[in-house]
Amino acid sequence: MNYRIHSHRHGLNTLENDVEFKEAWEEVRSALHNITDEMIIEYHEQHYITSNKSISKTLTDMITKQLLEMRWKKGVYIFKEERYQDKTWQLDFMKDSISLEVGFNHGGTIAWNLMKPVLAAESNQVGKTVQAKVGIVICATNELRNKGGFDGAIGTFEKYVDHLKPLHNQLTVPLVIIGLEKPESFFIEVYKESQSTKRGRIRYYER
Repeated sequence: MNYRIHSHRHGLNTLENDVEFKEAWEEVRSALHNITDEMIIEYHEQHYITSNKSISKTLTDMITKQLLEMRWKKGVYIFKEERYQDKTWQLDFMKDSISLEVGFNHGGTIAWNLMKPVLAAESNQVGKTVQAKVGIVICATNELRNKGGFDGAIGTFEKYVDHLKPLHNQLTVPLVIIGLEKPESFFIEVYKESQSTKRGRIRYYER
């Protein structure tokens, strides 16, 4: 897939040039570049065509599969105390002091997805299980939202970037926001299966 990048506090420069992070960063880039339109269509039709109108779960599954094969840790708790060991306080992935969130969820979670890498990096009154130094958030651009069948209320790349300025003093660690762009050969046409249910079907662009 093609994607756009926005760097906060020299996040991209850190990932590209610091020996500690370069290999894991290349793995993230590789995982995204490896996803083709054909792979998305095949996986979506096999697993989600009858249950999901968007390709969000398809993309999440495909990213997850590759990162796990590259030995990224999934579902890492930030804190040691059992009372904080639930999804609220959990990183999607982590490797080599890099935390990574896949943010295809509601726009109301943007600030929290941006803050989790900070919690994983900064000292805290609660004992931690991790020590991150850089954060990555993968999300959808406005175009992918519109062409991929996503709900209109999701947090997009453009919205994530807009949040960085007012949260600048709180977001103290280097961050990289990755916005996935729309597929090149197809789009999801959303239709009503019933009065209360919407579904998505794959449509190819005319050539």
